[in-house]
This record gives sequence, structure tokens and C-alpha cells, in this order.
Amino acid sequence: MTTGAAGSLTAAAAEPLVDDPWSKGPGAVTPVLQQRSRFEDKVVRTLSNPDGAPRTQHARAPLHLLGGTVTPNPLHFTILHTGIPDIDPDKHRLVIHGLVRQPLEFTLEKLMRYPMVSRMHFVECGGNSAPLFSKEPLQATVQQMHGLSSCAEWTGVPLSILLDEAGVDPKAKWFVAEGADAAAIDRSVPLKKGMDDAMIALFQNGERIMPGNGYPMRLLLPGYEGNMNTKYVRRIQLVDQPAMTYYEERNYSPLLPDGKAYRFYFINEVKSFITQPSFGYALREPGYYHISGIAYSGTGRIAKVMVSADGGKSWGESALQGPVHPKAYTRFSMPWRWDGQPVVLQSRAWDEAGNAQPLRADSIAERGQTKTVPNVLGFPNNHYNSLTSWGIDAKGEIKHVYA
Repeated sequence: MTTGAAGSLTAAAAEPLVDDPWSKGPGAVTPVLQQRSRFEDKVVRTLSNPDGAPRTQHARAPLHLLGGTVTPNPLHFTILHTGIPDIDPDKHRLVIHGLVRQPLEFTLEKLMRYPMVSRMHFVECGGNSAPLFSKEPLQATVQQMHGLSSCAEWTGVPLSILLDEAGVDPKAKWFVAEGADAAAIDRSVPLKKGMDDAMIALFQNGERIMPGNGYPMRLLLPGYEGNMNTKYVRRIQLVDQPAMTYYEERNYSPLLPDGKAYRFYFINEVKSFITQPSFGYALREPGYYHISGIAYSGTGRIAKVMVSADGGKSWGESALQGPVHPKAYTRFSMPWRWDGQPVVLQSRAWDEAGNAQPLRADSIAERGQTKTVPNVLGFPNNHYNSLTSWGIDAKGEIKHVYA
């Protein structure tokens, strides 16, 4: 009797293997740039603005079709307000100025001389998972709901080294990071973050950063919402107070239920979601299945992830795929046998600081709606980090449900 997902061999299947066409002759010539199999053509990003209309462009990562914890560079999510600039790396400059002893200017070649570090970190849009604020559960894939998030190995120069060289004035408490794209997007960042784990990233998963992710260099602020991780960074100005820039006033000051704006909330909170099985898949028959998903936290390492198959009535602790990096994706998994009855799958994560992913019923925003809308801070469309629930019926069909 088989104990896993495989079936037993029948007498007919035990006959010698037949050579298929690809086993009867040499294959294609090795290209200088390797491409994935043509059979994987459905593993692509989804675009919100495929025609390039003059508005923001979103590209969502197909997280439900990926394994492990690293998002391949061509599939890493992006959000661009004015398209992808074609920047000549030899002409790009990074300037550090303001409240410093000595203003500095860096070419890419100069930055490459500095000692570098490599770290695994996720980047997530503050508005990722906004579809889960809907009154009724939307029938959408993990990609459509959570795809504005990705994880990569970033390599670059710690910003603290450059700030130390410039000589920080004691009056400096913040810095303003500005990009070289047409919008010149700029954000205020606490200087403390810049002296902690901030990085001027030059490489993404071992190769130069992709153009949509900030080529030739970007600011990386591990754990902070994506819009603060300034792409195409060209200026870091040290200041004594937040700059109240256009984008942090207009785009990134979410309105609270009382009409006030919440400014300078940075951290992406602890979060998890099951990627397989999930909407878009179906269970063909009762038997053994493997539950797998992603967890991460902007405050550190994932400590544990609990999984429920009965809508949260009971929980079991999943296995975490190591190594578990701080402020990075952690893959969790659990073996599970489905008996053919309706179930609701959920995951709930805790980080090393003791922060727990909030239950949907426990995180309510008072928005004049009859249904509970989760969000600890009550933002109307940002920072959703409550549970995602997948309902599986007796036929094995999977839907997104609220539980």
C-alpha cells in the first residue's frame, strides 16, 4: 500500500520505458543566456497596465507557482509610476549631502570598490493584499491578492559606511532619498534606519539589479514598505526633520476612520499565506497532499507558523525550511491527508519578537460597514496582514473564503 501521493505500479506500467522523441537525439544548442522551458510559459507576472498608459504600472509575482523562498529576477514584483527609465550606469551619480561634514558623490565604479554584504530580504508594497479588504471574498489567486511582494538576495554597500565617510551632523535625524526616474520620487527615512541595516543595493540574486527594480542602484530598507526602498537612487540628503515630500503627503499618508492621516508608518507586519493548495488549484481525489506557503515579518525572523484545516478551530505547527533569515521569506510546510470532506485551510505566523498575525475577527476597522474589515491600524487599503482562508469543497474545488 502506498503512503504518499504516488500510486502503485500496475503490471502494464512495469514494462520497459518507451523512448520519447527527446530521448532519441541531441537537443538544442546551449544559448549564452539560458531560458526556462517552453512548458513553463504560464509562470509570468500579471500586469495592471499592460499598454503603458500614463498611470502607475503594477507587475505581480506568481508566488503560487514558485517554490523555495527566492523570487527569480524576471518574476520579482514591480510598481512604477512613470515607467522604467533607461539609465546609463556610467553617467548615473549618487550624492550624499545636507547635514554632513563633507558632501560626497559616487559613481557606480566608485561604489564597486567598497566592501559589500549579501542579505536575503523581502520587499512588499504597503498596499499588497488590498483585495482582502473587500466586503465579500474575491475569487482570486495568491498572485492577484499577495503578488506585490517578493524576496531576493540583495548585494550592496551598507549605507552606514557611506554616511560615516560623509560625517553625520548631530542635528541630522532623517534623510530624504530621491530617485532618478521621471517622477523623482522621494521619501523621508529615519536616520536610525540608515545607520542600521539600510543598503545601497547593486546586485539582485547575484546579477545586476533588474531595470524595473532600480538599475543601476537602489536603496534597500529591510522590513520597510516598498515605496520607501527608493529605486534609481541618486540623492540622499540628511535633514533635521521629515521633508513632507509630495509622495509621502499625497500617496503614502493613509486616511484613518476619523479622517486624520497616518504619516510615517513604515514596517510591514508579520504575515503568512498558503500558496499550495490555493485558489486556481483543485484536489483531484482524497489522499495525501502537501500544504506549503510563505511567511515573513518586517521586524525579524519567523518563529513559527501554525496551520489549520478546520477554519481555525484547531491548529498544528508546520515545519520551517531553513535557514530562517530576518526580514525574509520563510517557506513553511505540513503533510496533510484529505478525507474528501469540506475543509478550510489557514496559516498563522509569529515572529521572533512575539508579534502574531492577527485573526480577521480581531482586527476590525470601523468603516461604516456591516462586515469586519481587518487592519490593526484601520488603514483603508494598506497593510493587510490578517489570515487568508481557502475553502475546499467535497469535489476538491478551492475558493477564497472569509473565516
